[in-house]
Amino acid sequence: MTPLGVLILVESERGTYALAGLVSGVYAIGAALGTPLWGRLMDRFGQLRVLLPTALTSAALLALLALATTRGAPDHLLLVIAAGVGVSYPPIGPALRSSFRIVLPDPDARRVAFALDATSVELAFVLGPLLLSVLLLPGINALPLLVTAGLLAVGGIGYCLTGVARRATARTQQAAAGHDASAAPSGPRTALTAAGVPVVLAVMLVISIGFGQLDTSMAGTADLALGSTERVGILFAAIAGGSTLGGLAYGARTWSHSERQAVPRLLAVFATLLGVLAVLLATGTTQLVVLLPVLFLTGLTIAPALIMQQALLDQLVPPARLNEAQSFLSASNTAGAALGTAIAGVVIDVAGLSWSFGGAALGVAAAAIVARVAHRRRAS
Repeated sequence: MTPLGVLILVESERGTYALAGLVSGVYAIGAALGTPLWGRLMDRFGQLRVLLPTALTSAALLALLALATTRGAPDHLLLVIAAGVGVSYPPIGPALRSSFRIVLPDPDARRVAFALDATSVELAFVLGPLLLSVLLLPGINALPLLVTAGLLAVGGIGYCLTGVARRATARTQQAAAGHDASAAPSGPRTALTAAGVPVVLAVMLVISIGFGQLDTSMAGTADLALGSTERVGILFAAIAGGSTLGGLAYGARTWSHSERQAVPRLLAVFATLLGVLAVLLATGTTQLVVLLPVLFLTGLTIAPALIMQQALLDQLVPPARLNEAQSFLSASNTAGAALGTAIAGVVIDVAGLSWSFGGAALGVAAAAIVARVAHRRRAS
């Protein structure tokens, strides 16, 4: 809800998608910079000591951003606060995924866990925009972000109260993987130097540029093509519903192909469907009866692609670097989405919605090419 809530609030108060995309993008860049740092600190000090203070700090700054936007604060101040929200954002998702090694030593069980995690994220993408749409109904523009700030604080505290969060340290992850828990952490000094990791992060970065463009394009479609920002929840529900089903289907069975083989093919389908959306907007075909099925089909490819990236990283990284590695993956996702959001905001203002969807298609197609080239090099 945070990036979309920031986008809608700033646009409704300041009247420009360019500034809205910039503020949302600065928030995301801050998160991309902060997340790997928090991940490395979690590997060193444990999850609890990092997640609790970051969750409370980020929630407080998010509430401040909402109030500053509605009370006429200067644009540069919004950018500073948004950066603070992002830098302090708690890496709960990476922390959860890294803890799978502790509670699920079997790789097949972890693959199912990654699928369930991705599915829960997609459900949040369904419920988040719908809740945001409901919160917009009273006409209080700051309300969605204030509620989001409260949910962030409560969710961060809730995760920190779990047993896994309290005992998820580098020592317990080493022991879960069968290493001597009393020994110094094995493997590379940073997750970035583990073999294969830079390629996975690069693919995630390029995918996420397309994601950021897609999210902003759907918000723009609701406002400019459908005539109501309240309809953004319907569009996000369609694509996230497809992604949820795709994630469940992928996690429900064992596949004969490897993740490296499947990712380029899946992304090629994703890019093609984004191209279809660009054509629909270019031709003025904006009826929901047409847009929603295409968005649903597009969503079918999203969660499986993310699950494969997470599983690849889990295979490549030593146990004592898992928090850092998953945080870098999350940072790649966030940074790419920030770039895509900022690009799409400008493109919508300058060239229109169809070009924004087209840019998303090009971004995902580029990710497919990167993944394909990397697979061929590894196979040769």
